[in-house]
Amino acid sequence: MLSKSGGRRGGFLRGLGVLLVLLVWLGLAGVGGTSIGSLSDVQENDAASFLPDGAESTEAAAAAQDFSEDAVLPALVVVRGDGALDPEQLGLVQGFAASLADLELEDGTPLTDLVVAPPVAFPSEDGEAALVTISLDADRANEQIGEERVVNLVVAELRAAVDEELDGSGLEAYVTGPAGSIADLVEAFGGIDSLLLLVALVVVFVILVLVYRSPVLPFAVLFTSLFGLAAAALVVYQLAKADVLVLNGQSQGILFILVVGAATDYSLLVVARYREELRRVLSPYAAVRRALRASVEPVAASAGTVIAGLLCLLLSDLRSNSSLGPVAAVGIAAAFLASMTLLPALLLVGGRRARWVFWPRIPHPDTTLGASDDAALPAATDEPLEHLEARSGLWGRVSALVGRHPRRVWLSTAVVLAIACAWVPTFEAEGTGENDIFLSEVESVTGYEVLADHFDAGQVQPVTVLADEADLEGVVEAVTQVDGVAAAQAVAQGGGGGRPADPTAPPLVVDGRVLVEVVTEAPSDSQEATAVVERIREAAHDVAPGSLVGGAAAERLDTQVTSARDLRVIVPTVLAVILLVLVLLLRAVVAPVLIVLANLLSFGATLGIAALVFEHVLGFPGADASVPLYAFVFLVALGIDYSIFLMTRVREESLVHGTREGVRRGLAVTGGVITSAGVVLAATFGALAVLPLLFLVQLAFLVALGVLIDTLVVRTLLVPGLVHDLGAASWWPWRKAMRD
Repeated sequence: MLSKSGGRRGGFLRGLGVLLVLLVWLGLAGVGGTSIGSLSDVQENDAASFLPDGAESTEAAAAAQDFSEDAVLPALVVVRGDGALDPEQLGLVQGFAASLADLELEDGTPLTDLVVAPPVAFPSEDGEAALVTISLDADRANEQIGEERVVNLVVAELRAAVDEELDGSGLEAYVTGPAGSIADLVEAFGGIDSLLLLVALVVVFVILVLVYRSPVLPFAVLFTSLFGLAAAALVVYQLAKADVLVLNGQSQGILFILVVGAATDYSLLVVARYREELRRVLSPYAAVRRALRASVEPVAASAGTVIAGLLCLLLSDLRSNSSLGPVAAVGIAAAFLASMTLLPALLLVGGRRARWVFWPRIPHPDTTLGASDDAALPAATDEPLEHLEARSGLWGRVSALVGRHPRRVWLSTAVVLAIACAWVPTFEAEGTGENDIFLSEVESVTGYEVLADHFDAGQVQPVTVLADEADLEGVVEAVTQVDGVAAAQAVAQGGGGGRPADPTAPPLVVDGRVLVEVVTEAPSDSQEATAVVERIREAAHDVAPGSLVGGAAAERLDTQVTSARDLRVIVPTVLAVILLVLVLLLRAVVAPVLIVLANLLSFGATLGIAALVFEHVLGFPGADASVPLYAFVFLVALGIDYSIFLMTRVREESLVHGTREGVRRGLAVTGGVITSAGVVLAATFGALAVLPLLFLVQLAFLVALGVLIDTLVVRTLLVPGLVHDLGAASWWPWRKAMRD
């Protein structure tokens, strides 16, 4: 027996350990908290920078730089009236264009230092609109002034100048073009730092209050999530700042959601096991130690599975995808560390009275289980199954149902999921136009619509074809005949860089090559223009096999082609990695194969339901080509989590009670906490829908729906029914320790 002084010394050392853990995390949060707000400073949202070096549009862009001293980023001001513009109104527009020479940014930088040619104003052919073109130097536009990029500051100043100069004239003006789209996209992502995180935390807090019915415990879990996010942000910020990885707005939003959701899920499991142990031992320190010992394997396996699945994105040829893997993996690692270290310390802040963190539903030692100060009781209890299921409420009844009719349960569940899979072929993910990504009304989109009504919108960012000088006539003739092409002309000497060329001048030749600008009938940022690029490439390559086709529409096409390739490569790799992790964790082959197949069926059902909702309910114009890949990686990796949480407990119970009873016990004991974890993660990902961007709203719907299907259907009915039906055969080939 320990002496009183020894007990006090042990208590002091335990308290000191708790204090040290809290101080370390407070230091991390202090440094990492500032990184959360600074992540937007290291974002890169230029789609062209995500493409691989071997993409045709990338090679074309590099070669086209020789034809112009400056890369151009156009900002367009389109103006319209009630009808035909009168001379006075045209004079106002031309006066506005001339006044831009005096425009300055907040720091005093004149606009003239940022453009490659003076702004030009000209009317439309129908006389009902006018267009002012501002050709920004692309390199200068991407520079940073304080916390803002130059392009965002320029667009803000242009919009303010428009309101001031044309106020009361009866004219409507919109700042659009590529520069306007970038500014509106950055503004949309600006909600990530505040609104998205706030909504996610509020949703999680409400769910935690309903789950725990405690005023204290939800804060411990929330602090764990926030401190984990601060640690992840600190690492990601440093890596992005050092150009080790690319961080874009989508990756940042997913990072926030993933850390909060995963840390909360892991915390729920630890707290649930801690509550169990508090009924078995007297000391909260012993209860935490036993809870961590029982939880660390399934939580580590869950985190490891998600990290392994996410790192498979490194195989992507798109830098936006390949960098999301490590960004999200850092977030999962931070969530795991926080839930395994910070959360236990927070739970033990009260010392010997720490169980009061559960107030008013405080778990007390159960003497019928032989509770002691640190009894070496088996992890699986000897409580009669009937008593356990009765005490478990709804999940006890589900467990009993699976036990009575296992085959009927899993077969009927599989049939329902298979029916939902029938709509997978109707899921449209061929890509969308730039203007389709906004779900709310933004000025750049409205301006593009006005531009398309009155001007040749394809002139804004024409398709470019680089070819040998000898092939010039053949290339121009071939691409001109392509359906959807309005005009094609070689860049003449003295042109380029935003400067008009003399149409009578000879073509500009650089190293024996010429540059042909192809104007499409559809706007360059539309999906229709992307389809035209495919036909242009076919025609140009037939005439000049060494030609290169580039431009904004070509970059979008290459992005979609690369995304399709990534899907074919990454999906089987993720499945193989996850299957290997499950085999090592469960020490079996049959059960892991069943879990993977069940989750594939769940993913198919999710896509099928989403196809119906997106097309017939929400009326979305298709989906980005990367949506299925992101949804697959997150759903399969995260969905497997709940089967891992269930099956590790089933295996634990099966070693004592046999497989079929182990399934029922595992389902009854984990039903409540795993369901809570699934609802939390679904609600957290659902918070992405507050950002008015098509990609994020679709991803939010897919992941939230898929997680709920995995939690409420796959983990609750399909997997338990299958394993119960097979019995000990589920653990083949290492089934000797198991019985039916």
